[in-house]
This record gives sequence, structure tokens and C-alpha cells, in this order.
Amino acid sequence: MNFKIPRGTQDILPEQSLKWQYIEQKAHELCRRYNYKEIRTPMFEQTELFARGVGDTTDIVQKEMYTFEDRGGRSLTLRPEGTASTVRSYVENKMFGWVNQPIKLYYIGPMFRYERPQSGRMRQFVQFGVEAMGSDDPAIDAEVIGLAMDFYRELGLSNLKLVINSLGDQESRTNHRKAMIKHFEPRIAEFCQDCQNRIQKNPLRILDCKVDRDHELMGTSPSILEFLNETSKTYFDNVQTYLNDMGISYVVDPTLVRGLDYYNNTAFEIMIEGKGFGAITTLSGGGRYNGLVEEIGGPTTPGIGFALSIERLIMALESQGIALPLEEGLDAFLIVLGENPKARAPKLLHDLRTNGITVDTDYLGKKMKGQMKAADRVNARYAIILGEDELNTNQIVLKSLLTGEQDTIPMEEVVGSLVTKLKEEKKGESS
Repeated sequence: MNFKIPRGTQDILPEQSLKWQYIEQKAHELCRRYNYKEIRTPMFEQTELFARGVGDTTDIVQKEMYTFEDRGGRSLTLRPEGTASTVRSYVENKMFGWVNQPIKLYYIGPMFRYERPQSGRMRQFVQFGVEAMGSDDPAIDAEVIGLAMDFYRELGLSNLKLVINSLGDQESRTNHRKAMIKHFEPRIAEFCQDCQNRIQKNPLRILDCKVDRDHELMGTSPSILEFLNETSKTYFDNVQTYLNDMGISYVVDPTLVRGLDYYNNTAFEIMIEGKGFGAITTLSGGGRYNGLVEEIGGPTTPGIGFALSIERLIMALESQGIALPLEEGLDAFLIVLGENPKARAPKLLHDLRTNGITVDTDYLGKKMKGQMKAADRVNARYAIILGEDELNTNQIVLKSLLTGEQDTIPMEEVVGSLVTKLKEEKKGESS
């Protein structure tokens, strides 16, 4: 029987994983600068967590979750996004009582959604996301948006477009909800079944419908910005002021609602403009979710966050022809000639590796020419040559594969000599 990878998933092969490692390391470094700490949550949770946390009117909960029953009869779901799990952990571990507030967290990990696979949209995908809980200061909204924009820019992406909106506080949303029902209800039969179900539960979600997005009522629906009370308007004005001060360009789009029920006040998406990226132009999105912590059983706690797809990010990098500065190749390749030198190889390799040198050797019994070709293929800086003659004189040949220069040095000095040479070369490259 021939086994094949499940639809909507992918194997990340060794030549690709270097790119993933670089991107993930960039995320770790950036979050350290912003003082966000990493959190790792389970890949599956109680199904009810996502029904309540993500929202039962969303496509994610209604159509896309991988839900199963375990042997104890409990309904569990592979996490479709990271916020609900992070908030659950925040509540369960009583982070609201920690001394340092607000709590600033980030995560990198796989998520799962059952949807039609297409370019940039997988059934198993990796998200990088941040969550800041405990502050309703609009400055932290600007900080979260700034972190997302910095991440893309530091990886070299250009032609980015930041779109923002305010969904208002509870009072604003209640008034807007009434106007939305009044606008859509007389002709709701012309819309898909999902929209008909949402008209009373959450009419704002109609604006996010993919089936009826070209319906004429979409373009004339009441703008949430017209229903913002003074508190919400001031809040949104302050977010824009901070973004302006930070030099971050943006566009206000009153139709931006995001795909999750828990958003309120600030909502945003980062898009990429230009040819070569395909139909899906949104790279990431997020917003404020005051009320979500209470929904999951915690105290009244404001929060804001965003998440982005690593797969979609890599697509964007490739569309713009951006080559990441990956550290490929080895410091050295050990070439052994003869049975006695081969017996000495494991200890020498171990000594080199424990001193921080990346090194490999031939395990297929190739001749000198084949081993040198192998050293070239792995892009080694140096060849360490150990044959019978070298072993008898307790010496070793150290050859630069960049310049062709070579030295014969005592066996006991090879590690220290190579460490010194590599340090000098890397120092010269960085200066």
C-alpha cells in the first residue's frame, strides 16, 4: 500500500526548514524586544472553548473545526486558532493576578481548519500570534500593530497595506446591530443560509460573507463608524494618533469586521499589494477582544492580539523575490583515508562538535575524490584531511575550500586552529 500525505497538509523538507527556522527565530527576537513571552498550549482543547471563545456564528466553528470524541466520551477539537487557548491558559493559571501587567504573550505553532485547500490556505498551518491582556490603553493597540508591521518589514517585505477599523464598544455595537437588522432583514431571503442565520445573532458577520459579498446591500450597509459613541470614537482617534506618531501608514475601512465574533473596538488587517501573490492578499489580522476573558470564565480583562500564517508569509517573500540570509553549509568536512584514520574519526568529530564547529564526514566509503565532492556539495568552508601518513606523524591537513590554501598542523591543535580561523573569517564578514 502506498501512503500519501493528507490533503491540505505538507511536508517541510530539510532544504525548506532552514527558511522556517530563520523566520521563527526572527519572531522570537522581535518579541523579546517588545517584551512578549512565549506560551505553548495544547494542540487540542475542549470543543466548547472554541464554540464560546471563537463564536458559534463563525465559519470556523460552524464548518471548519476538526472535532472528535475521545475514549472518555469528551468532545475535543484540534485548535483552529491561538487566541482562545491562550486566554484559557490566562484564566486557568490566574495570570490576571501576576505582578507584572499587562500580560504580553506570543505563540508559534500548528493550527487546524477543515476548509478547501488552495494556495496559501492549508488544513494544517502554522500561526505566529501575540496577545496582550490587562490593558485598555489605545497605545498597546498601536504597539501590537507596530510589532506585526515590524515583523514583515524586517524580513524585507514591501508594498504592505495596513487597514484598520473600529467595531466600537458594546453600546456602539448594539445601536449598529439594530441598524444592520433594519437594513438587511427585508431582503434577507436573497442571502445565503449562513447570513440568514446570522441576521439576529450577529448581523455584523454578514459583511464577512464570501458568498454574498457582491450583493448590492453590502455596499450600502450602515457604517459602524457612524454609530461610535464618544468613548469609542475617542479611543479610535487615539489609536490613529499613535500610529501616525510611529510613522505607520494605514487606511480606515468601515467594512472590515474580521472573521471571529470576539472582536470589538480596534480591528485591523495587513495586506500585500502587487502582482504575483494571487487572490488572497491578506497576510494577517487581529484586533481588540474586551469581553473574551469573561466569556471563558475569567475576570473583566481587556485584550488585543493578532495572528499571521507562516505559509502565507513565505508565499509573499517568494512573490517579491526575497532571499533570506540563511546560514547554510558546514564549517568543515572530515575526509578520512584508510582504516586506521577511520577509527580515529568519531573522537575527532566529537571534539570538533563540542567546540561549536559544524562538521560532517563520509559514511559510504568513498575515495578521496568522492569525499572532496561531498565536501563541496555541503558547502563546507574547510576540509580536514586525515590519512595514514598524517596519522603516523600525528598531524592533519587543514585545507580552505574557499581559497585552496592548506596547512599541516599537529593533531592536538586542529580544534583550536579551526576555531580561531572561523572566528577571524566571520569577524571579517561582519565588519
